[in-house]
Amino acid sequence: MEIRQEDSAASAAVSPPDELSIAQYLLYHCLEIVFFTTLECSQLFQHRPYQKFITFNGQTFLSTIVNNIFVRAQFDYDPLEDELIPCAQAGIAFKTGDILQIISKDDHHWWQARKDNAAGSAGLIPSPELQEWRIACMAMEKNKQEQDAEGEGGCSSHTEGCDGSTGMVLPSVNCSIFGRKKKQYKDKYLAKHNAVFDQLDLVTYEEVVKLPYPAFQRKTLVLLGAHGVGRRHIKNTIIAKHPDKYAYPIPHTTRPPRTDEENGRNYYFVSHDEMMADIAANEYLEYGTHEDAMYGTKLETIRKIHEEGRMAILDVEPQALKVLRTAEFAPYVVFIAAPVLQNITDYDGSLERLAKESDMLKQAYGHFFDLTIVNNDIEETIAQLEAAIERVHTTPQWVPVSWVY
Repeated sequence: MEIRQEDSAASAAVSPPDELSIAQYLLYHCLEIVFFTTLECSQLFQHRPYQKFITFNGQTFLSTIVNNIFVRAQFDYDPLEDELIPCAQAGIAFKTGDILQIISKDDHHWWQARKDNAAGSAGLIPSPELQEWRIACMAMEKNKQEQDAEGEGGCSSHTEGCDGSTGMVLPSVNCSIFGRKKKQYKDKYLAKHNAVFDQLDLVTYEEVVKLPYPAFQRKTLVLLGAHGVGRRHIKNTIIAKHPDKYAYPIPHTTRPPRTDEENGRNYYFVSHDEMMADIAANEYLEYGTHEDAMYGTKLETIRKIHEEGRMAILDVEPQALKVLRTAEFAPYVVFIAAPVLQNITDYDGSLERLAKESDMLKQAYGHFFDLTIVNNDIEETIAQLEAAIERVHTTPQWVPVSWVY
């Protein structure tokens, strides 16, 4: 670590006796602290995940840093398959949805972190910026938008130290702790990356906080899945079994009521002009047209269920999460995955279509899922879902920081 003196009058000060005094001294005398983050192999991280050495007035102090920043991973990562990581043995693998405690963000490309349930072991994870670059460049390659790198001013994939999949100049790295060379990352910023960033919904990590039970309660159960996977049956079954706990928001429609229909029981009947005005005022979660009539779910019907002390159950399109993932609706998002095709006769190809749509939804929205249940058996799926909801209502919950602050 290097300490730079910004105020020459501070040079005559006496070395403080403890860490608290060190911190007070540095702040008082306007000293700028510059940490040098070493890319250690896994043994060093495991033994000293929170410690940094501070050299001050010729004395070396071992500082223990308490970090309470937690994030939810929004992508899968395996350091053994990462060509960019300086030392694969120093990285930690994780899956989408894993909770990570951030130990250090000092390095521009590699953060230090540990899994929330991994008793002290820590390692390297890609920083959000590095992962965003990786996603953008992979998208360019997939869409065949990348032109000849030499002509664009980038580096060739045959150039030493350049990873062709990222367009970044990589450092020469020795994994030995004692054989490190000075490293520098040189980002090749290309104007064409701007268009890719604009088109992609880049997700890396979401900062989260654990809220205690019973101070925090989930208010909405969101069921996502391919069309025909069984969400409606699951929703109706749970509501029928526990009408005092769960409810489905009554939809609005512009079609005229039938003779046996009562306004507010199965539907709210409104005029076309009224519904269009409410849509323009962003009062609908989602809406659509069927047989010349409009149907939609109004946000106030969800709020009414919450006011009654019940949990609203929604089987909506995944785009609705942009509205629902807030503190007001506090959703628990469950993905009902298509059944495994093995040992199942698919006479008309519908199960294959279901599986493909399910995979596409998982790929696009998997980072929003709190739970995934494979619907191999509908009754077993309902039982798993009921057990999961019970756990949610009786245990602390990791939620986005934006819901709290």
